[in-house]
Amino acid sequence: MSRPQITPATEQQRDWAALLFAGQDPWITLGSTLERCRAACSHPEYLVYVAKCDGQLCGAIVLHPRGVAGSPYIKSIAVAEGHKSRGTGAALMEFAEDLFRSESRHIFLCVSSFNTRALAFYERLGYKPVGEFKDYVIEGASEILMHKLLR
Repeated sequence: MSRPQITPATEQQRDWAALLFAGQDPWITLGSTLERCRAACSHPEYLVYVAKCDGQLCGAIVLHPRGVAGSPYIKSIAVAEGHKSRGTGAALMEFAEDLFRSESRHIFLCVSSFNTRALAFYERLGYKPVGEFKDYVIEGASEILMHKLLR
């Protein structure tokens, strides 16, 4: 499989991204509806990018350029079924980091405590936990704020 091609999302691709997010965990467990995912994917302050693998949409990432204390924030990232564990998520993360590296020293994201696979993925990419919001979205789970130094 070739390296994913990452481009800004068109309006139609933003809707595809919303469907992707709404149709899988952690968004299902967190109670994010399709309407909430569509709102995030169409929010004017958020940057939405899609990945294409061999010409087929295979992943999406939503970024807020000044999301945490003026630093970039990765709001959401998802990879379509059938494309997981093939480098698409890592390529999207690398793209986001490269996008902001020249203007910011820091980048942040949150991950749900029950999403252990994602937590391990972010740690492999060099993200470190810097805070925990207990019972923030759902009772009994935490949102873990993670940080990476870009330069």
